[in-house]
Amino acid sequence: MHEFTYKKGILHCEDIPLTDIVREHPTPFYLYSYGTLMDHFQKMREAFRELDPLICFSMKSNSNLSICKILVNAGAGLDVVSGGELYKALKVGCPTERIVYASVGKTAEEIKEAIQRDILFFNVESVPELIMIDTIAGRMGRKARVAIRVNPDIKPGTHEYITTGTKEKKFGVDFKVAEDIFDSANKYPNVALKGIHLHIGSQITETAPFVSAIKKVLDFIESNNIEIEWLNIGGGLGIVYDKEKPTTAHEFAAEVIPLVKNKPFKLILEPGRFIIGNSGILVCKVVYVKTGASGKKFAIVDAGMNDLLRPSLYRAYHEIRPVVERKAESYKYDVVGPICESGDYLALGRELPEILSGDYLAVMGAGAYGFTMASNYNSRPRPAELLVMNGEVRVIRAAETYRDLVRGEKVLNELK
Repeated sequence: MHEFTYKKGILHCEDIPLTDIVREHPTPFYLYSYGTLMDHFQKMREAFRELDPLICFSMKSNSNLSICKILVNAGAGLDVVSGGELYKALKVGCPTERIVYASVGKTAEEIKEAIQRDILFFNVESVPELIMIDTIAGRMGRKARVAIRVNPDIKPGTHEYITTGTKEKKFGVDFKVAEDIFDSANKYPNVALKGIHLHIGSQITETAPFVSAIKKVLDFIESNNIEIEWLNIGGGLGIVYDKEKPTTAHEFAAEVIPLVKNKPFKLILEPGRFIIGNSGILVCKVVYVKTGASGKKFAIVDAGMNDLLRPSLYRAYHEIRPVVERKAESYKYDVVGPICESGDYLALGRELPEILSGDYLAVMGAGAYGFTMASNYNSRPRPAELLVMNGEVRVIRAAETYRDLVRGEKVLNELK
């Protein structure tokens, strides 16, 4: 559930009508609901309460400082995948013992910084990475904590681009390599093998793939007498974008808890989309309505694939809602942006009540992998991010300006 609802025909974020918000803030912009964000985090925590896991919010889904700070203040840790995300995690005051670090391509500089900060552990994705961490930690006179990311070769039934737990993918190591690592732990004197990590993909709507992956890992742990302090089962729980009926937090917990209850290790979860996905929307304005030669109708809006990439990249479905409901005949529209690419769209063949120039539309479920994947393609400034909290609209990231587009660039003297 989320707190974007119609009241008297006007879409509201919590108790604030979007018609008021668009008068004060130029489109496009991302808009988040504090109430929805906290509700989804609390649902996950409540579902797993008897295990008291460490819930590390996946920053790749949304790394806005205020969003992360809200969750850290509520007791969450952070799952980071880059030096930039680590920087932001530290910026919001996340205790380093609540930071875990994934990514298949951690650089020496990133590893050194994370060791200096004494994060909880690295999720190690390969033997060369493990050697790198061991070498750097040795030079620093430190012992780095690590978890080995295993690839359980499980097909999660999601989009190919966000499937991460099959043997064809770049993530993690297979069980044989993991076994060799644990058997030869003395080869890595400057690391402490503290855990096992798995993550099989994103936007997974069924529990079965998670259960299969966890069972495989548990069999591996028990058959090899491996002692660990942490089992990190990753994230990936799906949300409702269209007609999905995803597993709820309580349904997920009901399947997972019996598998790991009374085990001699603690549990880590890495939800991202589940917490933030339906906590945010993208609001845009209709610039033109055009009828093509074939009779197709186009609603051309001021937001494009540079603002929200998911439809173009994954052919992802996002519900489109008018900010103001209109009793009018419905038509099929391609809702498209201003980018010079045929793949620049937010929705194709979408049946909507008649759209007019000047109307405002809300792209739902845009809180995850929305702004974090935004770019300046076509030299377009990235949009503002707004948060409704305590009955007020707060700017948590100002819209970029044209000056921001050239910050750091220069024209060479010999070209002047």
